[in-house]
Amino acid sequence: MTYDIKCAQIRELVDNGGQLIDVRSNHEFTQGALKNAVNVPVESVPYCANTIDRNKPVMLYCVSGTRANLVKHFLESLGFNNVYNLGGMSQLAHC
Repeated sequence: MTYDIKCAQIRELVDNGGQLIDVRSNHEFTQGALKNAVNVPVESVPYCANTIDRNKPVMLYCVSGTRANLVKHFLESLGFNNVYNLGGMSQLAHC
């Protein structure tokens, strides 16, 4: 799977108000997450999508990128435009 964005771009987007969303379970999130990330477990996204700002970039991650990819496609089906799959935690550890 190819991911949509590089570390420098992630930092820039977060610094400029981008939304960093961890779609892992609550338990996984409590075990460690990226700085500034908000936890919205994949199964909660359909119920919480209206709380995500459509006017700001949305950056999603999970363990491998698979759940983030599902959420990306779901949000895009709702009309979100700036949605990025960052991949998994291990790829992002150096960011």
